[in-house]
Amino acid sequence: MSDPTRTNDTKIVAVVNQKGGVGKTTTTINLAASMVAEGLRVLIIDLDPQGNASTGLGIDANARELTTYELLLEDIPLGDVIQKTQTVGLEIVPATVDLSSADIELMSNEKRSFLLHDALRQPLMDEFEYDFILIDCPPSLNLLTVNAMVAAHSVLVPLQSEFFALEGLSQLMLTIREVRQTANPDLRIEGVVLTMYDARNNLSQQVESDARENLGDIVFQTKIPRNVRVSEAPSFAMPVLDYDPTSKGAKAYGDLAREVIAKKAKLKV
Repeated sequence: MSDPTRTNDTKIVAVVNQKGGVGKTTTTINLAASMVAEGLRVLIIDLDPQGNASTGLGIDANARELTTYELLLEDIPLGDVIQKTQTVGLEIVPATVDLSSADIELMSNEKRSFLLHDALRQPLMDEFEYDFILIDCPPSLNLLTVNAMVAAHSVLVPLQSEFFALEGLSQLMLTIREVRQTANPDLRIEGVVLTMYDARNNLSQQVESDARENLGDIVFQTKIPRNVRVSEAPSFAMPVLDYDPTSKGAKAYGDLAREVIAKKAKLKV
């Protein structure tokens, strides 16, 4: 059961884009690791049935006995599903393909949109002392993603620096508006981060220009470059900060982490 009287300083951010291949999981993993490098404690909720965030942080498939599926549908304590990663201060609730059937099973639950919200507000939540919880959402606007938005304080949108990048954002913004109106009036847009950015490419520059013109200040100053080290790191089951801390990708995610952390600190003032 959740405790609605709980007030702690943990910020919950859903990483959302219904398009696949935009760098959602990569951003979740590397933003989290970069936050930890800044001295914070971070939990990742892997809400994608592909389980790529879990794999990318070295959680073996055989070690995922309790996952986000059990957290959502069996009302078990959060502490039972959290696993440590090789990065001290970074923990994860892993996912398996079982989660792919959760959408259908959630339909019959009258609290279907609030299950993750309640799971992340359990009475013992403060004991974990997380500064941030990042939710890696599936590449669709389904009930799992809605659960993430209802549970979150804000939404972070990775936007691929390629043609048609802005297409589909309007649908995402409508979904955010609907969640605000029906379930989570305090939901905010954390920001839009440009991913796979190539400064030498006119198209990347045009996408950035269009995004800043249409979306204004919600576009982060930090741009995540197209970087081979970022692409290689998951195959070694580690964040790019551990794989190659001197790479452009590692530096960019460090910059993004500081932007997100600064925004949280500013809101507290």
